[in-house]
Amino acid sequence: MNEDAAQLDLLAHGEVGIVGRVQGSSNLTLVAEVTRGDEYTWAIYKPEAGERPLYDFEPGLHARERAAYLLGEWLGWHIVPPTIVRDDVPLGTGSLQWFVENDGEHYFTLHRDDPGTHDDLRRIAVFDVLTNNTDRKSGHVLRDGDGRIWAIDHGLCFHTVPKLRTVIWEFGGEPVPDALLADVERLADQVPDAVAALLDPAEVTLLQRRARRLVAAPTLPHATSDWAYPWPLV
Repeated sequence: MNEDAAQLDLLAHGEVGIVGRVQGSSNLTLVAEVTRGDEYTWAIYKPEAGERPLYDFEPGLHARERAAYLLGEWLGWHIVPPTIVRDDVPLGTGSLQWFVENDGEHYFTLHRDDPGTHDDLRRIAVFDVLTNNTDRKSGHVLRDGDGRIWAIDHGLCFHTVPKLRTVIWEFGGEPVPDALLADVERLADQVPDAVAALLDPAEVTLLQRRARRLVAAPTLPHATSDWAYPWPLV
């Protein structure tokens, strides 16, 4: 069993307990501990019961968290931490995502201080265009202790209306790298069934349409207004 499969297995079958609340989150976001025998990890638990009503997204943001993980894996980009949905957890149905231990670095510091991360950051920028991410804050990009770059917090993705809001605009105007574009072409041909099952049919159609547009015009976008930046930035 590879590392990601082992992590998913522990998330799916371990006993879940609440450690504490993540402060500053607009929806209820909890740190949970997941244990099974000698296995132990922290996870981020987002229960549907803790969501604030939104005018533009239906309840059930946890499904979008899972869809983003599955899409990243299907593309072969491996940028979203292992994420599952469980019902048998303390506050009811929600997403459980493997906790990324990090030292506080985020997009702004990574981009500024380490050009070696830029290929990974471009990949996240392309991913956000595809998923129509409306909430890519700097703190949603993390580097773990092994140097791997992760993208977290995808509850506000996949809307049918253009809503891209992100702090990752430094690559605007650059061509999408050929290796990434080849993966996008696969998505333009077919949305994976496991992702489609978690979204509305119209959202699936628009996901595929965004992929096709990116293939036809393979350039990362520029910010066109202040609205294109989420708040707070970090």
